[in-house]
Amino acid sequence: MNTPDIILASGHAIPQLGLGTWMLRGQQCQAVVKEALELGYTHLDSAWMYQNQDAIGQALKEVGADRDRLFITSKVWHSHLEYEATLEQMEEILRDLQTEYVDLLLIHHPGQGVPVERTLAAFEKIHAAGQAKSIGISNFSIEQTDRARTATGLPICTNQVEYHLRHNREKLRHHCHAHNVVLTAHRPLAQGALAQAAVLKQVAAEHGKSEAQVALKWLLQKGMIVIPKASSTAHLRANLDLFDWQLGAEEMAHLNGVGADPD
Repeated sequence: MNTPDIILASGHAIPQLGLGTWMLRGQQCQAVVKEALELGYTHLDSAWMYQNQDAIGQALKEVGADRDRLFITSKVWHSHLEYEATLEQMEEILRDLQTEYVDLLLIHHPGQGVPVERTLAAFEKIHAAGQAKSIGISNFSIEQTDRARTATGLPICTNQVEYHLRHNREKLRHHCHAHNVVLTAHRPLAQGALAQAAVLKQVAAEHGKSEAQVALKWLLQKGMIVIPKASSTAHLRANLDLFDWQLGAEEMAHLNGVGADPD
């Protein structure tokens, strides 16, 4: 199944739904990635810190995946944000994934003590070498996003942050989208902590969908990218069943009221 794309500021297209791989490792990670690809997933979200990129790379090799049809994201950890360290970690990322490039490279967290300009200078070199088609950031505030945007001549394409019904960060979303920085929601289901939201149960029942599907649909209709982790066939399939139905404006408004905006 092909999921809708969002066109990034770099001009490249990113599938709006991806597979999050945080906490998936080893043989389990390989099996999940293989099954996801068979079901039609093309967007894989990973990171050096997840310690699973070797498993992802092996899975892609074993199934003979068409690299040109995939969108792979990786992230540089905050221990490697100095210029040379970033370049070194990038080489490890590509080696583990068994690929010549990633589609999107992110700073995983804002650096403590390392100016973002130094990291982004390394990102510019990586981009110029064809090792990353687009770049972005993760877990950045409004102020940190603006500093990153002014620190490089390359477009900051995405900001990947925790975003779900109980963590509705509207100020951050509006600010980023106003500057063509698309938000990607990690932990979009709050690791199962949304189940007690009564309005979520009600909307799910009205659409004949699960609470998780409604929570993801709410994010998609906000123009965001979502990368839920799934390890079972049922959840992998359910997360693909999000694109042939819509939430109404009143339902969206009610769901918006579940969580406060802390930003």
